This record gives sequence, structure tokens and C-alpha cells, in this order.
Amino acid sequence: MQPPILTLDENTLKDEIRDLVRGTVEEVINGILDAQADELVNAERYERTDERQAYRSGHYSRGLLTQAGKIEVSVPKLRGARFTTEVIERYRRRESSVEEALMEMYLLGVSTRNIEDVTRILWDEGLSAGTASNLNQEAFKKVDAWRRRPLASEYPYVYVDGTYVKRNWGGAYESVAVLVAIGVNSDGYREVIGVEEGYRESEDSWREFLLGLRDRGLAGVRLVTGDKSAGMLGALSEVFPSAEYQRCTVHFYRNVLAKVPKRRRKAVAAQLKAIHAQESLEASARKAKEVAGSLRTSGLADAARVVEEGYMETLTYARFPPEHWRRIRTNNGIERLNREIKRRTKAIASFPDGRAATMLAAARCKYIAEGNWGTKRYLDVSLLEGWDVRGSAEG
Repeated sequence: MQPPILTLDENTLKDEIRDLVRGTVEEVINGILDAQADELVNAERYERTDERQAYRSGHYSRGLLTQAGKIEVSVPKLRGARFTTEVIERYRRRESSVEEALMEMYLLGVSTRNIEDVTRILWDEGLSAGTASNLNQEAFKKVDAWRRRPLASEYPYVYVDGTYVKRNWGGAYESVAVLVAIGVNSDGYREVIGVEEGYRESEDSWREFLLGLRDRGLAGVRLVTGDKSAGMLGALSEVFPSAEYQRCTVHFYRNVLAKVPKRRRKAVAAQLKAIHAQESLEASARKAKEVAGSLRTSGLADAARVVEEGYMETLTYARFPPEHWRRIRTNNGIERLNREIKRRTKAIASFPDGRAATMLAAARCKYIAEGNWGTKRYLDVSLLEGWDVRGSAEG
């Protein structure tokens, strides 16, 4: 005889579990409220004593949004005393964890209309415009506190770059820069240490950005990796004069390949990569000169000139421990953050002001930094102990 076949309706099971959890939460909360009311009254039902503080006067119902769903809470009413409880704050209609989830949705780029739809589906209650506004303000405060936190560690390696978003500027919609900085701390972990708005990637914007980082405690900077921005270089030499500058090799390749016909770019790219595949600073410099000569001989004088004028800026990494070279010679890590910022802001045609753009960019950076991105050790910074800028260990 064939054994009976057991079938399981997964959706029905989930609904049953959800209802069970919601009912249990509702029962527990109501039980706690009644127990607290009895403690405040300080007497049994119908008991007349001198110690009695108040009289029970029934209950009133109110809805409460929780992670288990919307529940109905029976709040005791008292005569002769005000019933207060730490279980539910007065006038609160949703659990704080739900509010945090709503703020997270907004800051991750979900529109207010979509948030209202989500809350209506999950908890049978839409989100009013006033509530959304209040939640947004709370979210802004949390993100602002995070991006302005003191920088207590030393950050020997810093990566800087900027990306552009649209915003309303005096009634006109223009592109403005969002400046981002990543630091590798003394334990070897990456942190997003700065997110600020700059009207353009000008020297004034970069100076203000770097001064803000220094005022918050940024110290111990030995190498700054970034694109070749004249404004950034001028500000860097002023604010952190002892820090070395490393031009991102990937941006350098792009600048050279822009001067090369499309059909020849693959071969030229291989030559450029050979420059940074050498075992020492001297060998890389010799290779760069060979590549420049080869490009000039093959009729690519403009590309050769870019190599000759810029290759030394891309070799600063070779003065640091070889184990770090691969990760300090490019800006790839910060480019990843910029792509996430672009992805989240792309759905918004333009921001009403710079603060909204900066907050959304900072919120996205915070979300990424608090995940696996910021919890994995990036570099063994202990290798820098006893290392000088000439690229050898002291002593």
C-alpha cells in the first residue's frame, strides 16, 4: 500500500505562524498593562482600604504597530490617578523598531508614496505625510551624527573622490559634487570618514572638506589616493602637508587611453599595466619611459606625453610595503561607494537642497560601511611600523 503523501501549504503555514505570534504579543502586552494597573490601584476588586490609590474604570482600545503586525491594545483606565506605563509611551502608535525600519526605507531611496503602500500592506495602516516628515527628520539627525562623529583613530591611508548629483540651486537645477573620504584605521579596517557637499570639486570645496576632517580628529595620514584634481592637490598640500599623494592608476589609464584610437586601446592598456607590475619604484619608472617611447614611435605622441607627465604620480605607492601596493594604488574602493550613491540618487530627478542630497548619500555610505564592507580587515597596517617613505624598513 502506498504511504500517504504529506503536503504543506507554505503560505498558509506562514499566515498561521504570523497570527500566532501577533496574538501572543497582544496577549502578553495586555497582561502586563493589567498587572501594572493593579499595582497602581493597590487594592483588589471592590476592596475598600486606606491604601487604595485609585479605581479601575474599564479599558480603551488603541492600535499599535509592531514587527509582528498591528495589534489591539486594551489600555486600563483609572479614576483618581493617571495610568502611565513604560511598555507603551503615551500617544505612541508604533513600535520604535518599526519607525527605524521606515526611516531606513526612506534613507535608502524608497519614496514616501511607496513607504505608505508598504505600511498599508504589512500593518493595514498607511503612513501620513506628517509622520513621514517627522521620521525623516529623526533619520537626518542620526545620519548627521554619524558623519560628524569624532575620528579617534589614526588613518595612515585615506582615499578621496567626488561624485555629482542634481540639486536646486537658486531656482536652477545644477550638478553639485558630493565629496567622500575613506580611511583605513590603525587596525586595518576601512571607515567612511567624510561625506560632504561641495559646489564643485574646487580647491575651496576640498580645503573646507579636508579641514573638517582634520578638525574632527583625522591624524596620522601618510598617503592620500585620489584622482588628479588640481583643487584637491592644492588643498591637500595645505591641510596635510606631510602626506604623500598617490594618483589612482585606473584614472591614469583612462586619461592615456582617451588619446588612443579605439582599435589600439587593448594593446596600449596592456603596456600601461606593465608599468605597475614591476617589483620596484625604479623598475616601474624605467618601464614607464619605455612605454612612452614606444607610444611616441608608433605615432601616439599625445598619449606618450600624458604618460611622461603623469607616471611618477602613480608610483608613490611603491614607497610603501609591497603587501599594500595592490590596494593603495587605486581608488576602486571609493568608486564602489560612488556607484551606490549614483544608484540610489538616480531615481530622484533633482534634490530640493544640498542637505537632502548629502544626507541620502551619507545614509547609503553608512549602510554599506556597517555591513561586510567595513567588518573585514582591509590591510595589515602593522607593516608600516618602522617603514620610511624611501620604501624600505628602517634599521
